[in-house]
Formats: sequence, C-alpha cells, structure tokens
Amino acid sequence: MATARKTPVKRPASVSDAPGATKRPRSAQMKTNTQKIDGASATAGRKTAVRRAAAVSDKAARPNGAARPSKAGTEEAGASPAKGNGRAVAGAGASAQALVPEHGEVVRKSRVVTSDAAVPVQIGGLTREVTRPDYWDRACADLMKRDRILKKLIPKFGEIHLVNLGDPFSTLARSVAGQQISVKAAQAIWERVKGACPEVHPAHFIKLGHEKLQACGLSKRKAEYILDLAQHFESGALHVDAWTSMDDEAVIAELTQIRGIGRWTAEMFLIFNLSRPDILPLDDLGLIQAISVNYFSGEPVTRSEAREVAANWEPWRTVATWYMWRSLNPIPADH
Repeated sequence: MATARKTPVKRPASVSDAPGATKRPRSAQMKTNTQKIDGASATAGRKTAVRRAAAVSDKAARPNGAARPSKAGTEEAGASPAKGNGRAVAGAGASAQALVPEHGEVVRKSRVVTSDAAVPVQIGGLTREVTRPDYWDRACADLMKRDRILKKLIPKFGEIHLVNLGDPFSTLARSVAGQQISVKAAQAIWERVKGACPEVHPAHFIKLGHEKLQACGLSKRKAEYILDLAQHFESGALHVDAWTSMDDEAVIAELTQIRGIGRWTAEMFLIFNLSRPDILPLDDLGLIQAISVNYFSGEPVTRSEAREVAANWEPWRTVATWYMWRSLNPIPADH
C-alpha cells in the first residue's frame, strides 16, 4: 500500500534567513561575546603588565634599584613646596604612630598632605647662622650625582641645613614632649615648659615635679617619661660621654631602655643631637609620605619600597631624609 507524503509547508523567511545573512548557533554567539570580553580584559591586563614591567626594568637600571619617579610625582613635589608641612594625617583620637607598626611592613598613607597633622616631621630647629655639619656639602654633591629627585630638590633650599641641638637631655625631653602631636602644639608646650623651668637640666625637672609639668600641657604619661629620663641622667645610668664614639645601634639600644623612648625617638636623637650622617627613620610618617610623593606619584608605599629607594642614598641617608622632609615642609620646625 502506498503511503501519502505530506508536502512540507513553506515558512516565511526571517531576517536571519535573508540572503547574505548567516545565522550562527547560540553557542557560537556566546563564544564570540566571551572572546570580545576576554579580549578587552587581556588588552587592559597587557597594558598594566607593560607599565609594571617598565617600572621594574627602570628600577633595575637605576643604581641600587632606586625607583624612577614619575613626571607627575616630580611636578607635584616641586610645583608647590608650601602645600603642606610633611606630616601625615591621623584619624581623630587615633595614635599617629599606630599608623606605622614598628615591625610591620605596610605603611598606608593619604595622598593629601595637610597642615593639621598628628606627627611631627622632625625634632630640631634649623637656622642659617649655625655651622653646617662637616659632611653636609660633600653629601649633597654626592646625592645630586646619584638621584635625579634630589638633584632638583637640594638646590631649592640654599644655605639651610641640619642643626645639632646640643644638650642631650634637652633634645630627648623635647622629643618625648613632641610625640604624636603636631609640631605647633609641641612647640607651644615646650615654650611653657621652658617658662616653668628656664634652665633645662635634669635636676631642675625632677624638682619641678609631675603636677607642674602637666600644667604646662604635658600628658600625665609624658610627664612621667620625662621625669624618668631626668632620673636616668642624674643617676649616671646612661653613658652620655661615650655616645659620640658608640655606633648608631649601640646608642639606640641604650636609649630604648628608657621608658617613653622608642626607636623613632632614638633615631631623631642620632640625627638632631649626634648629627649622624646615615640614619633612615622608617617609622617617620613624614619620610614615608615624602618618598610616596616624590618617587611613587603619591601612591602608598611599603617600608621595603622606601628602604629600596633609600639604598641609593647611602651613606648619606640622614641628609636625603632631611631634604625629603623639606620637600613637604620647606620651613623647618623649631622643636
């Protein structure tokens, strides 16, 4: 028996079926779309990789691996030297030193430098009249040969330079008084302390006592620290006369045994009292901020990155650090 065949019904042509158009399976379309997205990501990834590779190769080409500063970072540092005081901003009620863990690596910084800061850039006053350290001119000449940021920066500040503050007790006591507060506040407190005790001598501070020191604006703890420091000087427990002949780490080790004196304060003492030429205070927020602005276009930097940049400054890291501070705060603090 013959079976009747059903004649297929003609379907109207769709846009996809029109001449010249090719209908692709859904899987092929999805593949194409994915390729487009992946292609864009790959392009962006390659651009990022190229930038990083360029930075790494440039660092490798420079002496001691110092990072090459970007043009933007250089212009930002040089265009407006009076834009801030070189101190990092701490949150309300926060300890400024807590922003830089003593043994941690990452130092997180704001790109903005303001005048209302919580950590002083330095402890020490500078004037044109005081004798320059004997190594200063030699160090400046050497640093300008090696580092193109310092080559532009150092000539901007003419004759001003690091100054030895003289009396060890006064230097350390002022350093303690200035911890974790702004330069302006520390200066005001120290002026009141000098008013209460015109002769800055350990015995006179001990006689002044806690209450009168606190009345000058010192916290209870800072008053205790300064009196403890005075007791160390009076008792002869410190090898003050030997400090000039001791190496840097030996002095730091002795000073950090005193309550209220950590590595940062000891390093400030080495810089501003003993005038040591090769101190790198990596716990100083002003230094980290300056390296960020001058060498990394304001990007946050780690202690390792800061140390790598500073390797190119040896054996004059004190001098380079001082000019880093000046790049953010042209007017030196008088405390």
